Amino acid sequence: MSKNHQDDTLVIHTGRHPERFDGVVNTPVFRGSTILSSTLDEWQAKKKLQRSGEVGTYYGRFGTPTTHALQEAVAQLEGGYRSLVYPSGLAACSGALLSFVGAGDHVLMTDSAYSPTRSFAIRLLKRMGIETTFYLPGTGESIEAMIRPNTKVLYIESPGSETLEMQDVPALAHIAHAHGLTVIADNTWGTPLYFKAFQHGVDVSIQAATKYIVGHSDAMLGVVTCTEAAWPQLKQTTQDLGYTAGPDDIYLALRGLRTMAVRLKQHFASGVQVAQWLSERPEIDTVLHPALPSHPGHMLWKRDYLGACGLFSIVLKPAPVAATTAFIDALQLFGLGASWGGYESLIVPFNPDGERDVAPWPYAGQAYRLHVGLEDLNDLIGDLEQAFSAMKRHL
Repeated sequence: MSKNHQDDTLVIHTGRHPERFDGVVNTPVFRGSTILSSTLDEWQAKKKLQRSGEVGTYYGRFGTPTTHALQEAVAQLEGGYRSLVYPSGLAACSGALLSFVGAGDHVLMTDSAYSPTRSFAIRLLKRMGIETTFYLPGTGESIEAMIRPNTKVLYIESPGSETLEMQDVPALAHIAHAHGLTVIADNTWGTPLYFKAFQHGVDVSIQAATKYIVGHSDAMLGVVTCTEAAWPQLKQTTQDLGYTAGPDDIYLALRGLRTMAVRLKQHFASGVQVAQWLSERPEIDTVLHPALPSHPGHMLWKRDYLGACGLFSIVLKPAPVAATTAFIDALQLFGLGASWGGYESLIVPFNPDGERDVAPWPYAGQAYRLHVGLEDLNDLIGDLEQAFSAMKRHL
């Protein structure tokens, strides 16, 4: 595929090679551990190809044609050099971090990072002799003062998990590179379509593919894409750790990828409209959505992003537990469940207190993270409206 094609075209065609599979449109599911060679020369050639990092089928743990199809597609959509698949989004986050740090090193991580990634840094990296310092998401040039001689990685997540703070990624990356740091970004919210991480200075971009790439809430998967300079370390560490993913989950990700552009347009449009409607409700303290002009990071979003996904957060005005419980229990279309990025709408309560190191959570009311799915917009608003009515009966 030409890199000149638009993303709407690339998601349909990239990573597909029907000519290799008797014209079959979708890359088939290859389930295999052992890959036979007919001669010793062929065996050695496959082994050499695999070790060089080129695409080849040598042993199932290193990937099959199903694996390679997804990795090729995501790398092209992200604008990076190569991609690798992982069994979950968290595995992708941990694998990316482990690829660029060792005992005695130091990591700078945004205070708004995904909670399990924070826990990985606080617990496992610490056990390995790697220290993590958390910084305010709004930190700009002052981050330079936090860089130590042993700092190896700047870990960004913009907007932040749950709390949706935006970061000036190009400015942070510029400072980090001046000190020889590797810039890793969890780009799941931005997706490969709405935030072009490598154009903004990122070296390693993470996708929790469980979300919008799979898109149907039926597979766990992660993908990490990197620059050519970062590729040898990422590839070797990932293989040393034994990370791999099953071909059936990868196939589901390939199938979901083909409709991602169309789905995201609907998530974007409906998400903004639901967020705007919520911002006018008397029960709401604040709506945390970067695409709204009221968001503190709106100008960064407008400058760097090509769209927004369906994920944002709200904070209610302080209310009795009975009222907030009634609100959640009355919802019919917004399911109460973990994850996001599927076709269905979701809501989960959260409280960042105890999960932030630098700045306390400034709101007193109950906070919720919403994922706006593909349902009819008026039906979603109607569901929220009747839930607020149920809440009022307990005030």
